[in-house]
Amino acid sequence: MGALDADTIDLAVRTRAFAFLEEQCRVHPDGMPWAALLAGFEFDGRRVPLLSQQGIFRPAVCRLPLSIRTAPIVEGRERPYEDEQGPDGFLLYKYRGTDRAHRENEGLREAMHAGRPLIYLYGLARGWYDPVWPAYVVHDDPGSLTFTVALGTQEAALSGPLAGASIEVEGEDTRRWVTRQSVVRLHQRSFRLRVMRAYSERCAVCRLGRRELLDAAHIRPDRAGGLAIVPNGLSLCRLHHAAFDADVLGVSPDLRVEIRTDVLKEKDGPMLVHGLQGFHGAPLAHLPRPEKHRPRREFLAERYERFRKVS
Repeated sequence: MGALDADTIDLAVRTRAFAFLEEQCRVHPDGMPWAALLAGFEFDGRRVPLLSQQGIFRPAVCRLPLSIRTAPIVEGRERPYEDEQGPDGFLLYKYRGTDRAHRENEGLREAMHAGRPLIYLYGLARGWYDPVWPAYVVHDDPGSLTFTVALGTQEAALSGPLAGASIEVEGEDTRRWVTRQSVVRLHQRSFRLRVMRAYSERCAVCRLGRRELLDAAHIRPDRAGGLAIVPNGLSLCRLHHAAFDADVLGVSPDLRVEIRTDVLKEKDGPMLVHGLQGFHGAPLAHLPRPEKHRPRREFLAERYERFRKVS
């Protein structure tokens, strides 16, 4: 089979992979399980997985890598490869090892030169990933052993070489903005999933167990340098999350709920009584079993001090 045929197959597989992901994201709106990505789809009678244990993955049917992967955060452990955002907003993706000529690095470098669209798989939690596509390698820096990756905003067929279009069709500024927004969203989804799991998908204040009505609240706000780790989070229903953010509801370092003084004195029907006032002075109703996942005392103390100033 000639090089042209191999490229035609490679591009056709990508088109099918993007369609497969679009279908699967409707089935798994909160993230895709490893098993579904590993099972993949069929192309011309062959199974095409979307990942493997390698971070840079090329299925046998493709000429060039199809996906790149960032491992999920595991509390108390570092990622094997710490990918991050660069100062220009693009994603910095680490080489496989330190050998510039490693076949996976060479494959990703060739994908860059070919302007080939990729799938970026971001680890939300152990066994769960959020796929983003199309992703493009736009720069190679051997000195720091990193590739620079930009995320596109258009359909893959309009976003690059699948339609013979230029990789610059969206413009660098657009891709920089899209990449920034995508990375923020991925970090938020990862934090939410890990906090929800730690709290068994229940509100820490009222024990409400409806996942669609729960949020992961930061104790130390992310805008103030709050870490996206489970001990900096609380699983709260929408009412109690809004009250926590507005300093209507506070949580003391000894894990007790307090309601702001003016709200305690207010008279406004059963929702106020049972939704807020009734929890004043009560301990948090639901906490993670492992101590390491419970709210960190210094984070609570800092946030509680802010609550006391307005209470």
